[in-house]
Order: sequence, then structure tokens, then C-alpha cells
Amino acid sequence: MIKPEHISDFKENGVTMISGALTDWVDIIRSGIEYNLKNPGTYASENSTSEGRFFDDYCNWTKIPEFEKLIRESPAAKIAAEIMESKTAQFFHDHVLVKEPGTPKKTPWHQDAPYYFIKGSQTVSLWIPVDPVNKSKIQFISGSHKWKKLVKPVSWADNSDFYRSDDNWTPVPNPEDDPKKHKILEWEMEPGDVVLFDYKTVHGAPGNQATSRRRALSLRWVGDDACYTERPGRTSPPFPGHNMKEGQKLREDWFPTILS
Repeated sequence: MIKPEHISDFKENGVTMISGALTDWVDIIRSGIEYNLKNPGTYASENSTSEGRFFDDYCNWTKIPEFEKLIRESPAAKIAAEIMESKTAQFFHDHVLVKEPGTPKKTPWHQDAPYYFIKGSQTVSLWIPVDPVNKSKIQFISGSHKWKKLVKPVSWADNSDFYRSDDNWTPVPNPEDDPKKHKILEWEMEPGDVVLFDYKTVHGAPGNQATSRRRALSLRWVGDDACYTERPGRTSPPFPGHNMKEGQKLREDWFPTILS
């Protein structure tokens, strides 16, 4: 399923797309998302939308059988390991994102890495839509995973600083203001297609002004060299009480290695 060009694109751009990688699992994913919408978890958010609905929630895979089945039995772990060029694929967390029609709120430009307590070069998110994606396309800044400084993390609700303010960050980019400065990658996608991107790849998404829903599930994975690292404040997800120390491998009872 992973071709050499996917690996080279992932290395060069920080992102690639595989058509039909999880088509056989779309009904299961869709069912899990609908369960999550009806049964929000601890971290569920409506993201301060005044129109439409922009719902996201994460870390619910142990409570949603469809997600656990997907993580343990689908090709997702093998895909993650191959694109990371890792012998192992350890599961970090699930993330549901739903934008209903008529939702103008954007997903702000950001990297995932600054929010996570993960250190390592082998990381990947699998972004899997269960609705056709044509207008509300997830967008990526090509090559941004190679930037020397991480992008400053901010709150999605009000753009306030996520950590204490300092100068050791790249400012949040705004490609719309200077479209020639960055190369933007995006794809029209069908249910079951998968975008794979590095935790350090800058990405965002416009509001959903289409007439159809945009439901997607992200599965976050880490590889051989990933370990726990301290951040200058809370992380998202927070995983309270994890008791891990700098440089330790993620604890297996919370973050299972699916492919070894």
C-alpha cells in the first residue's frame, strides 16, 4: 500500500495522501464518530462556533469499540510504521473532528508537535475522512516539518498563548496573507482515503461552507525513536497522572504498541 513515492513525499513535504487505504473501514469509523458525537468525552469541544458546528474530541478509543477495532485490526498500524520507516507502531491517541455544513470557523494553522509530550523524528497522523472532501480540505505547508523552530501553539478557542509566552517559537503563519511565501498541499478526497503527516507539519483547514458534512478521524502514531519529553506547561491531550519522565518510552498500558 505504501509506495516509494509516498515515502519520498512524506520525507520531502511532511505529508502524503494514499487513495482508498481504509475504504473497507469507513462504515466502522463513521459509526464510531456518530457514537462519539452522541457521547462526548472529557475533552470534547465545540470550538466557540457562532454558526454551524465544529466539534472535536480525543482519547476515547478505549470507550468506542469501533475505534479500538480499527486501531488493533485494520492496516493503520502497518501504514503508520511503513511511512515512518519504523519497525514498530505505537498508538498515541484518536481525534474526531466534525464540521457541519454552514460552519465558517477555520481550523487555525498549527503543528501538532508543540501540544504533545512527544520527542522523536518518527511520528505520523493518519487523517481519515468519512465524507467526500472537496471544499473543506485540510491544507498543509510543504516542508514545514523541517523548520528549525516549532510554531507557537495557541488555543483554538481564542488564539491565546497555549504556553507561557517566550521568543523560542516560530510565529503562527498566515499563508492567506502571503500566498507566494508557502507551497500549500491539499487533496480532494473520498471516504477511506488517508492523509499521512508528520507531527511537525503545519496544517489548517477552512470553514465548511459546503452542503455536506465533513467528518474525519485522526489516528496518531509514534515509532521506534519516540519518547516522552517535558513541555513548558500543560499538554493537549494532557493525560493526567501519566508519571512518565524525560526520555522514557511511552507507557505500554496507556499507549499500546500495535505493530512490533
